[in-house]
Amino acid sequence: MAMVRLLMSLATIAMVFGFAIAANHTVGAPNGGWNQNTDLKTWAASETFVVGDSLIFTYTPNHDVLEVNTADYDSCQTTNAISTNGGGMTVISLSSTGKRYFICGTGGHCASGMKLEVNTLATVPPPIVAPAISPAKSPVSAPSPKNAPKVSPVSSPSPKSSAPSPKIAPKISPAKSPVASSPSPITVEAPTVPPPADVVPTASPTSPSQPSSADKISVVASSSVGFGIVAMIFFM
Repeated sequence: MAMVRLLMSLATIAMVFGFAIAANHTVGAPNGGWNQNTDLKTWAASETFVVGDSLIFTYTPNHDVLEVNTADYDSCQTTNAISTNGGGMTVISLSSTGKRYFICGTGGHCASGMKLEVNTLATVPPPIVAPAISPAKSPVSAPSPKNAPKVSPVSSPSPKSSAPSPKIAPKISPAKSPVASSPSPITVEAPTVPPPADVVPTASPTSPSQPSSADKISVVASSSVGFGIVAMIFFM
């Protein structure tokens, strides 16, 4: 904002001085003059002429200054000149707005480019104030990998911790059947009856060996007991 205000102030001062002070324009200056070697058209385009300014022509004796109309300016005619000036120096006052035309009256000089068109303005146009452009902010440099803060990665929960381990899973006991167990039957042992005396145990066909003395004694004892029992039953 401060820069814009300064530019506006300078523009206002320039306009005030333009109204107060009239400018003198030396034709072709600073690198040329009123001659055949100066690009007068380019020089006029670089100047700003306003009412109150003056044109100053300086030239050698073989030149002069003729003010003409538009048609004579285009055709380089010198017979109907508005004014003719000579003597090496001519001052023309720009007292009104509009275009004015000047040529050199020496034969062939106008055709070679020694001619001038001047457009006089009422006032000096205000200078074009370019908007103030704030300097572009430098981009923030990204921190270098060495200075960048270390960010520890967030550890994702492992699959083992999310689901209960089979070893840790609670054991579920099977439900007991509601059916009551039936009482086991009571077994009654029948009394053993001694074998009859005439029944002699037969040896196993697979045992080829002869009965031992102990076996013989047990057989005799069994036979005696059997006979004793039969005799008791008989006498009773």
